[in-house]
Formats: sequence, structure tokens, C-alpha cells
Amino acid sequence: MNSPALPNPAPHWPQPLSSTARQVRQIAKAAAFVALGFGAAAHAAHAAGSIRLEDDRGTTVELQAPARRIVSLMPSLTETVCALDACDRLVGIDRHANWPASVKGLPQVGGIDDANIERIVSLKPDLVLLRPRSRAAEPLERLGIKVLALDAKTHADMRRVMETVARATGRPGAGEAFWRKLDAGLDAARARVPAGWQGRRVYFEVHGGMAAASESSFIGETLARLGLGNAVPGTLGPFPKMSPEFVVRANPDVLMVSALGEISAMAGRPGWSAMSAIQRGRVCSFASARFDLMMRPGPRLDEAADAIVACLASLDPKP
Repeated sequence: MNSPALPNPAPHWPQPLSSTARQVRQIAKAAAFVALGFGAAAHAAHAAGSIRLEDDRGTTVELQAPARRIVSLMPSLTETVCALDACDRLVGIDRHANWPASVKGLPQVGGIDDANIERIVSLKPDLVLLRPRSRAAEPLERLGIKVLALDAKTHADMRRVMETVARATGRPGAGEAFWRKLDAGLDAARARVPAGWQGRRVYFEVHGGMAAASESSFIGETLARLGLGNAVPGTLGPFPKMSPEFVVRANPDVLMVSALGEISAMAGRPGWSAMSAIQRGRVCSFASARFDLMMRPGPRLDEAADAIVACLASLDPKP
């Protein structure tokens, strides 16, 4: 496979390099890797039969064979690959991926906004998983690397993404089977919600108190599956920015926050000390690792539901 023509670099780069110059140099180096290694691999794989997928950009991605060397630029996609028993195919991850523990030893290639293109290409992936708005997609595709852009904002999205990843790894049906397992886990979690909490309203705080998970977010959908209400309407968007005054007026029955937010600090927000949830200590404070999994639209959705139910069971639901 011929690498794309790239402009010749200037004899001497000015100091410091501009961001454009750095990108051109990075792509030029990466193109050399592609020219050396990818042509023969693509030719050998062609006879194995192709897999056609449509990603969340509406782009059709054709793989000549099931992906064997995967770079993932999103923690939730990394977790999905592993949940589908394909963890051994990961050759690179983003800096925030931390589950399962085995992925922590993999090469890190940056993040959604600063992925290291040269580093990714050096890992010789046959597929890169990322979000639709990732800046890495275009330069990688120019180098002939297959990119699958996936995003999950709802439970339905999560179900679709799981099956798409399963097909990309040559295991059609495995994603749907895993979703059925998650779905059963959500039903089981709902059955354990104490009767006194059914229908009660939750305020689920995110981004350090600057925003909240509304009814239209995947977290809001999980709360609804558990038979809980949401103090933030979906019409405001999935994760709207919130003012302290809004929460006071909403007067939720329980607050759910990261453990980084202390109850005493929340009580210091304008008007919050008068809220019944603060006065009665009805606050679910989740440790950092647990809160991370609750914020990821991935295969540990049932664990997130279990954490919510366990906290509610420890609180007094009486008004």
C-alpha cells in the first residue's frame, strides 16, 4: 500500500516548532512505518474475508479480517474489548484506561485530544477505536489505518457499540449476548432497591459539582431502570451545568456524588444547608474508582447499579 504524498519538511524547523509543523513531522514519520509494515499484512489478510461495519460518523469501515491488534483511545471501549474476551488483542490504550488491571501494562498513546500518532502507528494496529470527535481519526485514516469511531450516550447506544466491537473482533452475537447479561443484572438490582426508595428523586452530581446527570443521560436511564426518579429533567440535556439554586429548588431526596465532595463542603453552598438530604445525611459518596465506572458507558453497567442500590440500602428513606 502506497503511503500518501506528504510535503517535504523545511531544511531547518524554526524553534519552537509550531503545532502544525509538529503534526506534519509526526505524520511523515508515521507514514514510514506504514510503508514498511502494513502493505504485506493487508495483502495477506485479504483472502480471509472482510467485515463491513458502520461507525457513529456514518462511515463504512471494512476490515479484511477480524481485528487482532487494537488500539483503544477510550476507557469504555477498552473495557468493552476486554469484556468480550478480546483483551489480548489490545496493543495500546489511552492514559485514563485502568480496567481490567491487565491493561495497565500496555503502552499508553495519549488521549482523545492529544493522541500520539507516531506512537500509535509504531504499534502496528489493524484497528483503532475512538470517539467520533477524536482529532486522531483523520491523520490515522490518511495513513491507511482503520478507524472505528463509536460513542455511547444511552443504554441503546451501549448495546449497539458492544455488538459492533464484537463483530470487529470476529465474534458476531457476542455483544448482544453480553448486553442480555447486563440487562438481567439491572433487573436483579432493581429487585433489591428498598421499597422506601422506589420513586424517590436523585440528584447525581458530576464534574466536581458543576453539572449533573439528567433523565436523558445513560446514568439517568440506569436510575430509571432501578425505579428511581431524577431531580434533573432530560430536556436540559444529558449532563447540564447546574446552579446551586436549582438543586435547592428541586430538593432531591438523595444526593449522589464523588467521594471527593465532602458533605460539609456541600452544606456550604448557597441554600444547601436547608436541604433535607443534607440535614439527614442522605448522600451517596462513591470512592474514585467506583465513581469512574459509574461515569463510563461500558460493560460494568450492572456494577454501577449495584453500587447505587447498596448505598440506598444504607440510608434511611423516611422523609
